Amino acid sequence: MTRARIVLVVAVALLAGCSGGGEPESSGSSLPPSSPAAPPSSDPTVSVTAQDDVATGLPAPWGIAFLPSGDAVVTLRDEKRLVLVSSSGAVTEVTGPGADQLDDLVVPGGEGGLLGVAVLGSSGDAVDLALYATAADDNRVLRATLTGNSLGEVRPILTGIAKANNHDGGRLAVGPDGFLYVTSGDATDTANAQDPDSLNGKILRITVDGDPAPGNPTEGSPVWSLGHRNPQGLGWAADGRMFAAEFGQNTWDELNVIEPGSNYGWPTVEGEAGEDGFVDPVAQWSTADASPSGLAVTADAVYLAALRGERLWRVPLTADGVGTPQQLLTDLGRLRAVAVAPDDSLWVLTNNTDGRGTPRAGDDRIVRLTLG
Repeated sequence: MTRARIVLVVAVALLAGCSGGGEPESSGSSLPPSSPAAPPSSDPTVSVTAQDDVATGLPAPWGIAFLPSGDAVVTLRDEKRLVLVSSSGAVTEVTGPGADQLDDLVVPGGEGGLLGVAVLGSSGDAVDLALYATAADDNRVLRATLTGNSLGEVRPILTGIAKANNHDGGRLAVGPDGFLYVTSGDATDTANAQDPDSLNGKILRITVDGDPAPGNPTEGSPVWSLGHRNPQGLGWAADGRMFAAEFGQNTWDELNVIEPGSNYGWPTVEGEAGEDGFVDPVAQWSTADASPSGLAVTADAVYLAALRGERLWRVPLTADGVGTPQQLLTDLGRLRAVAVAPDDSLWVLTNNTDGRGTPRAGDDRIVRLTLG
């Protein structure tokens, strides 16, 4: 498949309007002078036609997943707990034995804590959840059953992902194939990303019980792709393309199309390099403009929540690649996650209370967007 590779150059006037605490995951500078301008595009632009707060006063929300009921389950990274958020804005704390276990198990610090969440399946009122958590000695994937607002016993299904103050990965998503995909950062040891025996610097593909999924590139290994620095949001287009956001270091943040067994180059390359053996991103940004965390895919575009860039990026989908990125929503500060709600609106999580942002009245919040 031919994929358009887009390099986005942002005007100086636009950069002057951005502020924030910086992001160690991508603490770079503006675009190098030699960067080519983005090619012209006939993709129609989209605007935010309605924007309203669903919930406010949340402490550093990180992961979000919608339940069959229509409520969203949201992780609070540093407080080690879950809340349920309804479309009307009601916030309900998750309690029960699993909530108590999380409080004992999770050890927040730096970028670690209670991170990603995904819905594995449901039966009646019971919903099986996967959670990504930083424990005392490692990062791990947990499984538990949520009934109403009570979380049952939490049990680990994948352990041994190295933890660090930075680059812990932490996103979870169930693919169209029914398997669970897990992003893991390099835990600040760059060699991990190219080591096929390390769980770090990878996108992993496992069963709902934590075993390596059948059909993985290497039988018996959970590794789906390698060469990642700190991969984040995951999502699939209707044509089967799997997208992932990636924090760069000094120069480029990336949007990648993930192919099984492929190598995305870290730490040898960052951004588009054209080197044999490595897969180039389909879009890239100056690290000052993005730090892409969560990701959502709709019928027509990929949406990326930017932390340091403090905006929502829209990357149109085309038949043979992607179109020119477009920026949306520049008035909320740091954006941690974006998800498609049951009514097809987008829910965006801010992260201005995570120790790097500048909180304002009502932060942190979940904002509902209608696009047109």
